[in-house]
Amino acid sequence: MRHLVQALAAGAILTAASHAAAARALRLVVLGDSLTAGLGLASAKAFPARLEAALRAKGLDVKVINAGVSGDTAADGLARYAWAVPPDTNALIVELGANDMLRGQKPEATKATLAAILDKARAAHLPTLLAGMRAAPNLGAEYDHAFDAIYPALAKAYDVPVYPFFLDGVAGDPSLNQADGLHPNAEGVEVIVQKILPSVEALLSHAKP
Repeated sequence: MRHLVQALAAGAILTAASHAAAARALRLVVLGDSLTAGLGLASAKAFPARLEAALRAKGLDVKVINAGVSGDTAADGLARYAWAVPPDTNALIVELGANDMLRGQKPEATKATLAAILDKARAAHLPTLLAGMRAAPNLGAEYDHAFDAIYPALAKAYDVPVYPFFLDGVAGDPSLNQADGLHPNAEGVEVIVQKILPSVEALLSHAKP
């Protein structure tokens, strides 16, 4: 009888653990720079928090993890990948490269670093959305062409979805940016969230609990 009780108790524990795992919210990590970190904004107004709110409003049980660090280049993102994207991550957004461009780094170097990040995501079988950036016009046509080509080329090579321009609808609009003209204000973040939301929903459809 005692063995039967123990077996039933063990079964109940396993069932409860299984249900708890199934009920756990999907964990979506946003690996990025100041644009996702939320420079100049309260954490509740930053992109990851507002994206999470938008996803939950759609009925999706998702926890969006802010792994953005202001000033990070693609190389910085790669260097902290192991702890910024933990093993329990279910999906990933990569938003890096803007600081590489602002510092005039060679596009081929940025491309190689982003490829290394995608290699890690692929090895972990992690659904990934690549958020693109565009070069500033003052860097010259040759640089602009080389930099802008990074994201679609990587998306094709790794067969991952790409959101062409993270700041679509916000860049260049003073009413949607902070005084520096580079970082979105709270209203700008809302525009970004609404524009990228369909791409994120599609990404999460491939995420495994």
